[in-house]
Amino acid sequence: MSNSQSGTPSRPYDRVRRPARAIAAGYTRIGEQAQFYAKTIRSAGDVFVNYKVELIRLIAQMSLGTGALIMIGGTVAVVGFLMLAAGALVGEEGYSTLQGIGVEALAGFVAAFANVRLAAPSIAGVALAATIGAGATAQIGAMRINEEIDALEVIGVRSIAYLASSRLIAGIFVIIPLYCVALIMSMFASQGVATIYGQSAGVYNHYFQTFLDPTDVWWSLLLVLVTGTLIMLVHTYYGYTASGGPAGVGEAVGRAVRTSLIVIVMVNLFLSLAIYGPHGNFHLSD
Repeated sequence: MSNSQSGTPSRPYDRVRRPARAIAAGYTRIGEQAQFYAKTIRSAGDVFVNYKVELIRLIAQMSLGTGALIMIGGTVAVVGFLMLAAGALVGEEGYSTLQGIGVEALAGFVAAFANVRLAAPSIAGVALAATIGAGATAQIGAMRINEEIDALEVIGVRSIAYLASSRLIAGIFVIIPLYCVALIMSMFASQGVATIYGQSAGVYNHYFQTFLDPTDVWWSLLLVLVTGTLIMLVHTYYGYTASGGPAGVGEAVGRAVRTSLIVIVMVNLFLSLAIYGPHGNFHLSD
């Protein structure tokens, strides 16, 4: 029965009320996230003053893992194997593609360019979101639904600094050696696959060293640091604001990973354009 038949007057703005409320709720969530991120960064100093033991524990947990993960090396092993596979794929595709046009000698150039600028930052970001980030969301979310965060506030512990800021700092500390190991493994994998396909090791190393700019490695590390910082901020927020019991924690982890993947792509795109520009900052000539 329509509003006119039921005696209720029809208002023209009823049809736009729900979309308007959804848009307003979206902007509200963005504001809440920005406020949480600001508090997390501002509370970083409290971690070094009051929660140093917790920071050290988190660094060990994020790098080497806990429980059964210690047996395989934790996050270091996960990221290392992912980069090993990515580097092998770059070497295989690069050599096969270049061989089709008769310039397979440039396989070292493809590895030096793709691994440092494209594959390594992206794959490392995905690995961090799926391991360290998802774990942080699940841990903080479980504490939220069990009212442990409220208990921390009652006994005078600054929950954002203790839970979010400490994980942010620990993530940054872990990312630096983690990415160095991952990048090295990707380079060795690319070289190994290219030489297995028949590429001369001397020719490969010549073009690899010729086109590998050490500055690109530092830019790549900076790119991963920025990406990792944003990943930890996103995951700690979704864990801190989780609700709805165990199912709500699982939903928070899913939302955090989805948001992190979007952040990884966008950050890699815009920072790469800002760093390398439209010309790529290299010259393919002698």
